[in-house]
Amino acid sequence: AVGVAIFTTALAKLVWRRELAAVAWARLIGWSAGAGALALIGGLVVFGRDGKMATYLALVAATAVALWWAGFARR
Repeated sequence: AVGVAIFTTALAKLVWRRELAAVAWARLIGWSAGAGALALIGGLVVFGRDGKMATYLALVAATAVALWWAGFARR
């Protein structure tokens, strides 16, 4: 979750350079890593094991929503 959070935050900061200039890296990484970790834990609870594609889909979706929330929704 942390690796995906760092990667997606770097991409978001690159693509939306001006819009996210005032938003701290730590804020974006923290929100997206937290949401990703919750998605992974939820997948482990629901499916009983790690490695399901649905869990990784939830990880990507949760990270994207968290980045949107932390970067754009609070303005």
